[in-house]
Amino acid sequence: MNLAGPVELAAPALLGQLLVRGDVTLRVTEVEAYGGPQDSASHARHGRTARNAPMWGPPGRAYLYFCYGMHWMLNVVTGPAGVPSAVLIRGAEVVAGLDTVLGRRSTAKATPQLCAGPGKVAQALGLDGAFDGHDLLAPGGLELLEGPPPPRILAGPRLGIGFAAGEDQTRPWRFADGGSRAVLHRKSLLPL
Repeated sequence: MNLAGPVELAAPALLGQLLVRGDVTLRVTEVEAYGGPQDSASHARHGRTARNAPMWGPPGRAYLYFCYGMHWMLNVVTGPAGVPSAVLIRGAEVVAGLDTVLGRRSTAKATPQLCAGPGKVAQALGLDGAFDGHDLLAPGGLELLEGPPPPRILAGPRLGIGFAAGEDQTRPWRFADGGSRAVLHRKSLLPL
């Protein structure tokens, strides 16, 4: 998988890839791309900070942040080192480790929406700030592995970025597996 390219190309390429931690394997079903300082929806819009430093690479690192004081959000850093960009993992399907995921999610029932939402993905993998900057391409801990790409990809505007300026609000940088039920707000997506 090529994570060194522009974020808008690397993001859809992450669909179908596998996130593995211990006995849990998740298949990525929904992502959002975030560019550098020119993208007013990106954490890099104000320059490099201690919080967003992993976004500057190298590609293949994890960028985790705590959202609304409630949920960890997992991003995969893309682009060449020194050029900030990351892809938010918005949704996934459980491939292995369902009992562990159910325990981490504090639910007794497996539904298609079990890991649909970025907070749910991080919770299912048992992630916290200790994984910020983690090398996802190295063995051990949390790994990003090759998986089959989906046969159909959908695209549309990113969610929850009402603060962003102009075209950044409507840029079609949210991508989803067209055959998965682990996708939020599907009606706002169109075939790529």
